[in-house]
Amino acid sequence: MDAFDIGDCTVGPDAETFVIAEAGSNHNGDMETAKSLIDAAADAGADAVKFQTFRADAMYAEQGPDDSDQLVEYFESLEMPYDWIPVLAEHCSRNGVEFLSTPFDECSATELAEYVPAFKIASMSLSNHPFLRSLASFDAPLLLSTGGHDLDEIEAAVETLTAADVDAFALLQCVAAYPTPLEQINVRAVETLRETFDCHVGLSDHTLDPTTAPATSVALGGSVVEKHFTLDKSMEGPDHSFALEPDELDAMVDAVRRTEAVLGAAEKRVLDIEQEVVSVAKRGIHVVRNIPADRPLEAADIAVRRPGGRERGLDPSFYDEVIGRRTSTALNAGEPLTWEKLVD
Repeated sequence: MDAFDIGDCTVGPDAETFVIAEAGSNHNGDMETAKSLIDAAADAGADAVKFQTFRADAMYAEQGPDDSDQLVEYFESLEMPYDWIPVLAEHCSRNGVEFLSTPFDECSATELAEYVPAFKIASMSLSNHPFLRSLASFDAPLLLSTGGHDLDEIEAAVETLTAADVDAFALLQCVAAYPTPLEQINVRAVETLRETFDCHVGLSDHTLDPTTAPATSVALGGSVVEKHFTLDKSMEGPDHSFALEPDELDAMVDAVRRTEAVLGAAEKRVLDIEQEVVSVAKRGIHVVRNIPADRPLEAADIAVRRPGGRERGLDPSFYDEVIGRRTSTALNAGEPLTWEKLVD
């Protein structure tokens, strides 16, 4: 499970969590709004800003005359023009964040390929194996949301990627409900995905809470966090109401970074910042009464004490071993007992 790079960022357990601010279609068809979303994400400390690139007529089956929802017409209003792609990519570059977009069809993927360092795959595309194979041809890392799919379906997707020689990918726990109730986000599935597929994992979060699920996923070993954001929840559009506003996005990134900080490293050792306390409070064996030279130590001669301002005596684990040993020199009450003061 080697780490892989997305632009200037690294995805892997020893790297900082790759934080994706999901702008989606929250630009509402306005280029300046899209740029403002990039500005806000960069200010919050996100690593990447992700949009969605699709053509409505390639998403849904042709609607019949009795279909009242008019899905195709609705999603046509949310399409991001292809000529925005290089402009937004350049704006991301100037702001120090990676430009990403989720393609929903092969044509959109082709338009994006020159400008994105990785492809994000939407949950409802995970079982579209022909689409996965077509993305593999671009030789770019893939980040795949898993909402609405069980382990068998995810396994089939992973097998498709493996057969296409894709090894730079991450699976993101996701619940395809907008918003997702906090008690149903099931962040522990991050561990299940990693253990089952031996790959990098993360979370694509649709809860309204800005910090709990993202921070928990990092604590469980997630390498990627994605969350929708908007400039204003009250704006018209399908994704604004459950998206984070800029101050909430800032809080999420801060929570992720603080979680990384408190996790630290797996190594257990005495830290430099502990030495001051250790030097005065870690107990050792000390003499509690005056003892002449060349006399066997008795239990009443010594005790396990904090050294305070003195040198620390022998570790208490040697207590039974020193009883009965003869002193090599006279000892005074309070001094630390060391091997040099005893005769073998």
